[in-house]
Amino acid sequence: MVTRTPKLPKEKPIKWASVDVQEVIDTDYRLEASVYASEGRRARRELANCRWPLRNLSGDEGLVKLYRHPQFKNIYVDNSDLPYYQPAQINELAPKPAAFLSPSLKAKVEALRVKKGQVLLTCSGTIGNCTYVRNTLDNFIFSSDLIRIEPEEDNGFIYAFLKSKTGQALIATCNYGAVIQHINPEHLYELPVPNPPPVLKQEIHNLVEESFKLRDDSNELMDEAQALLTTALQLPSIEELQGRAEQFDKTAEVLNYSVSSTEVIDRLDASYYVPIVKTIEQHIARTASAVVKVKDSRISQAVTLPTRFKRIYVETGNGFVFFGGKQLYELDPSSKKYLSVGQHQDKITDDLEIHANSILITRSGTIGKVAIVPKHWDGWIPNEHIIRVVPTSDEIAGYLYAWLSSDYAYPLITRYTHGAVIDEINDAQVAEIVVPLLRNENTQRAINEKVLEANRKRTEAYHLEQEALTALDEKVIYAR
Repeated sequence: MVTRTPKLPKEKPIKWASVDVQEVIDTDYRLEASVYASEGRRARRELANCRWPLRNLSGDEGLVKLYRHPQFKNIYVDNSDLPYYQPAQINELAPKPAAFLSPSLKAKVEALRVKKGQVLLTCSGTIGNCTYVRNTLDNFIFSSDLIRIEPEEDNGFIYAFLKSKTGQALIATCNYGAVIQHINPEHLYELPVPNPPPVLKQEIHNLVEESFKLRDDSNELMDEAQALLTTALQLPSIEELQGRAEQFDKTAEVLNYSVSSTEVIDRLDASYYVPIVKTIEQHIARTASAVVKVKDSRISQAVTLPTRFKRIYVETGNGFVFFGGKQLYELDPSSKKYLSVGQHQDKITDDLEIHANSILITRSGTIGKVAIVPKHWDGWIPNEHIIRVVPTSDEIAGYLYAWLSSDYAYPLITRYTHGAVIDEINDAQVAEIVVPLLRNENTQRAINEKVLEANRKRTEAYHLEQEALTALDEKVIYAR
């Protein structure tokens, strides 16, 4: 008998630092190691050497007012005029409601509405994600697990600082909590912020403001494209179509419906035959010029799903950008990682990398999130939980995205869901999703152009934000 010694995981070096007693006193005797993390201490040293004076973020003579609303018990309903959003959605380009709140909470939730010009910071679970509120998020109702920051002026400058590596390192030293991390407004009061001349702060603010204006503009174009699509196909609301869907017995206690034996293929799960799918397909068959499938050569040249692989990561900026489905709706995916060039070059070139105007669809866990690849993602690597649809050309890419991201295509995607524990779909199933082609080619072309123009604006918005962060580093934080 041959015995094998199990291979033990390689031990990671322990991170450590010596802490002066006075530092412990100055931080109100906090003993969590994260408070004294080397990244945070390094950030404070850099700021101490900055040529500009430092001011506290908030508190007496601070730069901003910040607060967090008290929590209360939420009551959810199927639909209402109180759409509700989660903190994890603040970086999404065009977030959709996570739930709807009961009208009985109207008086309480009014205080949770965010306002144009605020900076929002996540303060529970994932700490430090931040965004700048402009038209898209204005007046949205967000959870109380957000710190609302209200600068007196130069709001974009404050956003850029909190978004920067230095700002993030400082925020990380304020966390507390053994399992779920938290941060409270008072922990941020003494966060040091450089205070350069107004002209510099205004320059950075203007870049951020323009970046978020372009995001708003892109969302308006996407909405216009969806409106054109809905009109061209004479589509009523998804709720009305749901009402038209034939149910077997509406008086029964469980959702049920009948399916003809001629419709049954090799699937016996009821979700595949959900009536809304048949209703949508019958409607577009009447109003479209033709109904084809994603795999049709007029629509796509490839629908692919990468195989699983062992990932080898490298330091930030030293490899290929790698991200997951959770970040699919973000302009600049948070929590990016970097894959080794040497270890993954062939697989990346052949199987993984994406290019502008391709369409991405999440295929496991949360099914059916759809995104169109902006130019600045060119060559980036989504993980193997994301299906790639490569359009035949840019003349159809925007239109295909408009359809697949619509409320009407979502049931057509999710009908293929399978899996006992984790929901899944695959590339072969996505290839079978139907796509209506419009009778009016000019309208279809207009939809396509609006989507692609919106996508170009998103890339421009990304570059402006990167320009703001670069200016912050070079002219403020590391200025000597």
